[in-house]
Amino acid sequence: MKNDKIDLKGVHETLLMPLWGRATETKSKKPLLIDTEAVRIIDSINYDFTRIEKKVNQISKASWIARSIYFDEKIKDYLIKNPNGTIINIGCGLDTTYERVNNEKAIWYELDFPEVIEFRKQLIKETNNRIFLPFSVLDKKWYSLLNNKDFVIIMMAGVIYYFDENNVRRLFEMFINNFKTAIVIFDYSSKKGIQLANKKVIDESGMDKSSYLKWGVDDIKEIEKWDTKIKVIDNMKMFNDIKSKYPFKRKIGMSISDRLSIMSLARIIIE
Repeated sequence: MKNDKIDLKGVHETLLMPLWGRATETKSKKPLLIDTEAVRIIDSINYDFTRIEKKVNQISKASWIARSIYFDEKIKDYLIKNPNGTIINIGCGLDTTYERVNNEKAIWYELDFPEVIEFRKQLIKETNNRIFLPFSVLDKKWYSLLNNKDFVIIMMAGVIYYFDENNVRRLFEMFINNFKTAIVIFDYSSKKGIQLANKKVIDESGMDKSSYLKWGVDDIKEIEKWDTKIKVIDNMKMFNDIKSKYPFKRKIGMSISDRLSIMSLARIIIE
C-alpha cells in the first residue's frame, strides 16, 4: 500500500532520480546492483515516476549504478579492516548504501541540508548506528557530533560538482583539520565534462544557472598540490568496470563518456 502523496516543496525532484535508478536496475533481468531498500521506497511512494523516466537518459542511470558499485566496494574494503569504523555520507539525499553494505557494527552519519533530512525521515528510518545530520557540509558544527575522528571513510555521491574550486579546497581543508585519517570516495568530472553537462542542462532541461555544475578537474592528482596530507589512492573513468556488461549500442555512449572523462571516480586518503 502506497503512502500519502509526497510533498516535494523545498526538496528537489532530483533526489528521487538515483533512487529510482537503483530500484529499476534491481528489477531488471540481469541487475548489476541489488538494492531492495530502493525498491521498497519506490514502491511505497505515491508519485508518478514516469516523469523521471522521461527525463533520465540511460547514461545517467548507468552512472548511478557504476558509482554505487564502486562506493560499495570501497566501503566494504574499509569495513574489513575497520569493522567498528565510521562512515560519513555527505549529501546523502535518499541514498541507501547503508542497507547494501552495513555490517551492524560501524557507525554511519548521513548528512544533508535540513529540508532534505526532513524529507529523508519520511522514507528512511534512523537506527542506533545510523544517525542523520541536518547540516550543510560546509557548516563546522556537525564535526562536534561525531564519535570518531581517528580513521573514517567519507563518501560524496553527486556532490562535489556543485562546489566552485574555492569551496572544494575549503571542504578538504576542513577534513584535514578535523580527522586524523580519512578516506574520501567521490565522483567528479573533467572541465570539458562540466561544460558539456551544463550545455545539456540548458538545452534539454531548461533549468536556470543555479543548476549549473561548477568544479571540474582534468587530472585528479592536482588536488595533491593543495596539501601534502592529500594523496590519491586510485581513480578511474566512470564506466571502466561495467561497460562490458551492457549491449553494444549502450557501450558506445559509455566509451565516449569515458574517453572525454565526463565522469570519473576517485579514492583519496588524508593523513
